[in-house]
Amino acid sequence: MSTDENKRLVKRFVDEVFGQGQLESIDELVAPDFVSHTFGITDDGRIKLRAATERVHSSLTDVDFAVEDLIADEDRVAVRLHASSTVVDEFMGVPAAGKRYTIGEIHIFRIADGLIVEHWHQHDALGLMKQLGATP
Repeated sequence: MSTDENKRLVKRFVDEVFGQGQLESIDELVAPDFVSHTFGITDDGRIKLRAATERVHSSLTDVDFAVEDLIADEDRVAVRLHASSTVVDEFMGVPAAGKRYTIGEIHIFRIADGLIVEHWHQHDALGLMKQLGATP
C-alpha cells in the first residue's frame, strides 16, 4: 500500500473505531495478530481491542477525535489528535460525574498487507484525571 492508502486506513480506524465504537470495523481494519504495545496486548489482540472498545464506548458519550496531524512514512502512520468526550459511567477507575474532557494524544500505527498490525499510544493522562476531578 502507498503512504496515502495507509493514511486513509488509519484515519478510517480513528473515525470508526475510536470515534464511533464500530466493532465490525476492527475485524475489517485490524490484523488477527494485532499487537498493542501501549496496553500490553500481545495475544488475541483483535479480540482484546474489541473488548476495550466496548468498555470505553459504554462509559463515554459525545465522543470526538479531532485529527490535527496525519503523517506517514513507509509502513508507519503517526496521528496527533485531540480526544474529547463526556463520562457517563465509571471510566479508568473514576466514578461517572458527567464531566467532559479534552486531551491531546499521539498514536503510531504499523500497517502490513492493508491491515493495522501494531499500535503505540501516548496521551495526557494527568490532564484527563484533572478534568475528571480524580486528582488536584
